[in-house]
Amino acid sequence: MSLQKFSPRKGVEIAYHKTAGTDDTLPGVVFCGGFMSDMTGSKAVFLEEFCKKRGQAFVRFDYTGHGSSSGKFTDGTIGSWTQDALDVIDNLTDGPQILIGSSMGGWVSMLVTLARPDRIAGLIGIAAAPDFTEEIYYGTLTDDQKRELDEKGIIHLPSEYGEPYPVTEGLVKEARRHLLLGGSLVDIRCPIRLLHGKEDTVVPWGKSLRISKVVAAKDVEVRFLDSGDHSLSCEEGLKMLGEAVGELTDTATSRVVSLHSA
Repeated sequence: MSLQKFSPRKGVEIAYHKTAGTDDTLPGVVFCGGFMSDMTGSKAVFLEEFCKKRGQAFVRFDYTGHGSSSGKFTDGTIGSWTQDALDVIDNLTDGPQILIGSSMGGWVSMLVTLARPDRIAGLIGIAAAPDFTEEIYYGTLTDDQKRELDEKGIIHLPSEYGEPYPVTEGLVKEARRHLLLGGSLVDIRCPIRLLHGKEDTVVPWGKSLRISKVVAAKDVEVRFLDSGDHSLSCEEGLKMLGEAVGELTDTATSRVVSLHSA
């Protein structure tokens, strides 16, 4: 499927790839990427092929300021990128969906699930990173770096994946409206699978355990890959991901069958 774009809001164009499903009994799958990532990554492409073979609808997209979508990266916030994901759900999908969020996409996926609980049949986090702006970025800055962020409105932090990450004051401050791990129950009730590499040097694997303890869902499992890094794009990581998609698909399909037969 060739690259497509749609304009959900004035001045906004979101780029996406959509694969139509051939089995209407299966929930669709939507992939939400990470901070400064785009939809051409190995996990997104793997999922597209995986879902295509199963006859399962699939969408991958770029947030604004990412990849082929419109906008400047440094204008983006957790709230605006969550709105992008909501626009994708509302405009490009039908029926129940399984959300898959990688790193920042795990935070976005949780926020989308809170906003559209009736549409989300399952949630998969890959090194999910809710609250990363506060805990991993701002919380680890030195006093000098905090002063620089305050004076210049932006700071560049080192990245394991190439160019330094530009972190804006606007991103950090706006994200405080969306923090999820402060101790209160997070009212997400759909089945959840949290995948995390034990060798992740970006998002501590303990964060997945913390998520599992604050969500309201009863069907929550945390699965670790001892040799896995942050991306979990290795063969074993992709296998884990495929198994989780299949599992939550079966759960969602069984629930629909039970409701129809009741």
